[in-house]
Formats: sequence, C-alpha cells, structure tokens
Amino acid sequence: MEEPKLAIGDGGMGFWSALREVYPQTREQRCWVHKTANVLNQLPKKLHPMAKKMLQEIYLSPDKAQAERGIGRFVNVFEDKYPKAVKSLTKDAEELLTFYDFPAAHFQHIRTTNPIESSFSTIRLRTKKMRNCGNRKTTLAMLYKLSQQVEKGWRKLRGFKEIPYVLEGMPYLDGSRMENAVV
Repeated sequence: MEEPKLAIGDGGMGFWSALREVYPQTREQRCWVHKTANVLNQLPKKLHPMAKKMLQEIYLSPDKAQAERGIGRFVNVFEDKYPKAVKSLTKDAEELLTFYDFPAAHFQHIRTTNPIESSFSTIRLRTKKMRNCGNRKTTLAMLYKLSQQVEKGWRKLRGFKEIPYVLEGMPYLDGSRMENAVV
C-alpha cells in the first residue's frame, strides 16, 4: 500500500507519533479549527473577535509568504501580554501551512478536520442515545444507513482532477502545480 501524501488532525500527539512511525513520509497538516479554538482559549474573551479575524486572515492568505507575515503580525500584537496564545500558534506554524503545498482547489478540504468530524458526530450522537440497540448486525445496519444519510450533505471534492498529480508527487507552490519541476 502506498503511503498517504497528507494527514490532517488536531494536536493529538498519539496520532502524530503513530503516523511518523508507520508513514514517515506523509506530510502533516494541523487543523485550523482546532488550532483557532486552542489559541482563543489562551486569550481574554474580549480579544476573541480581533484574534479570530487575524487567524482567519492567516489561513485565508493567498500564499504561504503572506500567511507567514500574518503569523508575524499575530506574534507582534499578542506576544508581550499573551505568550501562551502565541506559543500555541507558533509551535505548529509549519504544520498549519502545509496545505499551501497542495492544489489550491483542495485548500478548503484540507485545512481542517471538521468535514469528517461533523459526519461522525451525527453517528456518535445516535449510537450514544441508542445504547444496546440490538445485535451486531442491526447496529452495523443502522450505522450504514446513518452514513448514507450523512453522505448526502457532503461537499463535493473540488479539484479532483489534481489528485493524480498529487499522487505522483508533483510539487505545488502556493496551490499552483509546478509544471516544470522534477518529481
């Protein structure tokens, strides 16, 4: 089996340790939704709107250089009074910007784990409510039907034509394929 090109997750260290052991070449992308929540937890509530706007400007930047400048601005604004918030952001800065090395059409899909988490939250909620919901066969049937229902709300993958290039290892810079690059 070929190694995955990218793994997306929150700060769960067990996941990243296992990934590095089993798939050492797989790139890492930290989830921006989780990171935003972690950074905001280190700031007073009155600063949340400003900080959230600054964080959004970082991950919505058109290129990696502008995103890095946005991180620098965040550091300049908050470092003196809120070093824990700054450390929360900067310790994973490289992994937060990995998505720029993939097709731009995929950015909205790979910046966060929320699409997959929201799908499974529906299933998790139902299984918690219906403990002891029969035997293994009926439970699997229920999960299958729930998955089918959740799938109807999934966003279609943008840029699916880029997938073969990603799998070939074609390099991307700020979301654009580097046509003349040697693979």
